Amino acid sequence: MSFSRRVTVLMGGASAEREVSLSSGAGVVAALQAAGHEAQGLDVTRDLGALVAGLADQKPDVVFNALHGRFGEDGAVQGVLEWLGLPYTHSGIRASATAMDKAASRAVFLAAGLPVAEGRTIAISELAAGDPLPAPYVVKPLDEGSSVGVSIVREGSNQRERIVGSWRFGPVALVEEFIPGREITVGVLDGGAAGPHALTVTDITPDAASGHDFYDYDAKYGEGGSRHALPAEIHPQAFEQACEIAVAAHAALGCSGASRSDFRYDDTACGDGPGRLILLEVNTQPGMTPTSLLPEQAAYCGVSYEELCDWLVRDALNRAERARR
Repeated sequence: MSFSRRVTVLMGGASAEREVSLSSGAGVVAALQAAGHEAQGLDVTRDLGALVAGLADQKPDVVFNALHGRFGEDGAVQGVLEWLGLPYTHSGIRASATAMDKAASRAVFLAAGLPVAEGRTIAISELAAGDPLPAPYVVKPLDEGSSVGVSIVREGSNQRERIVGSWRFGPVALVEEFIPGREITVGVLDGGAAGPHALTVTDITPDAASGHDFYDYDAKYGEGGSRHALPAEIHPQAFEQACEIAVAAHAALGCSGASRSDFRYDDTACGDGPGRLILLEVNTQPGMTPTSLLPEQAAYCGVSYEELCDWLVRDALNRAERARR
């Protein structure tokens, strides 16, 4: 093909999502090679010197960021790439850092008038002393992805004590009311001058028979951990609203390329009404295995996995070109 570039795919990383990133990266390398690019992977560790040396050796025209979690999704590696003057896929430093920090992104969503759950940040010592919210409530690390460290505290359980005893995510946590109902997600792609647009809505059902009572890490990535239905069979008004909120959240954070917004959808007592939508978070580095949620939605919209990976490379180069003007 005439549009062929040297692409380095960053994969692995030093977060709890390393294995997922390696899987994403391997799929992206193969897809970009099939699309005609000179693509190769670069396994990222905590050795910053090795990362810089690897990039200098590969001399990419553009970097495909397939890292997930801390250091890859929080603005850290984006800062390195900016320093080196290399175009890269997905969001920049500020959007990445803000989206990864659940307290910061929550503040952005509130300022933009988007629906979030009742909650606040607390010191873990406060959780040790008693329930900060009426049960059931959710406890989340501030800066982890893929539901790492997320727990639900239910009335009458000893979950609070277990969380405090095993907590390894810093001195502060986010606690929010538990929203009953379903998990749904909406992928968003930038559209150039037309702005970002939503793909579709996926209804995610964790496999309760396997011990998953919400969309936790194992439900996301374990074999048979969850079922995906798209387009989601939900109230048409809620479907439209979810797409609108996802686009608004993408824009409010200043995301680029692709993002995926995750929601709780409470339709447990709405009768024939649309129910209640709660925005949980925006993923600026959605999973990129061929069967991940974003590629799955793109395929539903007629965009193959190979085409999606190629589009993200083109989008990164186009943004870099606009920035130079």
